[in-house]
Amino acid sequence: MNVGSSSQGLASLDDILTHITTANNPTTLNNYLKSFAPKDVRDTILASTLGSGQDPLTVLDPSRNTLGYLYILSARLHSTASPAPSLVAIETFCSTFDPEQARLAPDRVTQLARGIVRAAESSHNIKYALSPLLSLVTRYPPHLSYLTTLHTIFVRYCVATRHFTTALPVLSVPITQVDTTLSDLNYNDNLIYHYAGGIALGAMKKWNEAEEFFEICVSAPAHVPAAIQLEAFKKLVLVQLIQYGETVSPPKYTLPAIPRMFKSTPYANFLKIYPTQMSNLRQFVAKEQELLTQERNLGLVNQAIERAPVWLIKKLTATYLTLGLGDIGKEVGIENPEEVREIILSMIESGEINASISADGTVTFADSVPQFSKEQLDRMLVEAQETSQELLEVERHLNASKEYLTKVMKHKDDAGWGPDEEMFSHPMGMGGGHAWADEVSFM
Repeated sequence: MNVGSSSQGLASLDDILTHITTANNPTTLNNYLKSFAPKDVRDTILASTLGSGQDPLTVLDPSRNTLGYLYILSARLHSTASPAPSLVAIETFCSTFDPEQARLAPDRVTQLARGIVRAAESSHNIKYALSPLLSLVTRYPPHLSYLTTLHTIFVRYCVATRHFTTALPVLSVPITQVDTTLSDLNYNDNLIYHYAGGIALGAMKKWNEAEEFFEICVSAPAHVPAAIQLEAFKKLVLVQLIQYGETVSPPKYTLPAIPRMFKSTPYANFLKIYPTQMSNLRQFVAKEQELLTQERNLGLVNQAIERAPVWLIKKLTATYLTLGLGDIGKEVGIENPEEVREIILSMIESGEINASISADGTVTFADSVPQFSKEQLDRMLVEAQETSQELLEVERHLNASKEYLTKVMKHKDDAGWGPDEEMFSHPMGMGGGHAWADEVSFM
């Protein structure tokens, strides 16, 4: 579509291009690009071509003219009347844009990311989005510890396309900063990011990390629980059964309504009987298969069932010093002694139990002795140092917060130092439900 010349007093794309290429002040340019025409026609003009028919993206330099390029590219990606920008143009911008300029227009950055996903879906080309989104999310914020809408869009897309490992560079950096001037966040962005992150990490069997992400989603402060928090709680429980054979109490600041709601679901019945013999657990799956499939939890439930014999055997170690493979098989519901042997050997190898198996099939249990290699100790030391540094940065950020310091001064003489409900409440979209369901079954 060619809207290259002025009509009805509106600026043409040629006029806009002149402003972009001659502007000396990015803030002034951003104000102009936000207001040069009424909102309902602004993106139509930005998505058009020049009077000469030339594509403006071939004229602009994405690193020097980041703001102008961003406005035009994001408009083009959402236009049905204009030709879609090339993948080369998208990748070049995402890998070379000036982050400081882009941060002046956070809403356009979000629009760009959503437009990239939209283009990838319409072209049925997964790679159309993965590389540009990864460049965006890693280059746009001052540090990956700042939550942005890009985090949510990128990780959600990785889950939808099952490219879980692609999300690891982002998921491996804990979120410690939220700045609504940096990104046009809403309450659900935090929930969706940690829910989708938990799914990706669970699909890679990174159970500790998945548990942490689901727990963050479940325990996010709100007046009313969001639907996605209940879904996260279901997955959190299943991940804990896989990891520990039992559940762990959620943080005290979790909304009480979430565990109450969970108790009215079939998952609570599964939790009551777990761990038990696999045949009993399979009966639960047969009864609830439709629900488990619909909620994309069948894979997690099956993995919890596969782990049930491990937890039953661990219970036996607290009661018996020696036991035959056949006797252990009867206790856990496995008829084949060789299958029992394989499970026990695997548990010994992984350090889950301390035991030995004699030639006649007698298993002797002993108390486990924790052992750590030098590499493990070094890694734990490095992780502790990194966590300490992150906490120091959070403390510095809080000490520089006028709102935080005002609240501390206001309450310093209070009798008790309980949690300030206001401090744990998010101002935007409190308690809004989000019904996004993932497409991953953890199979």
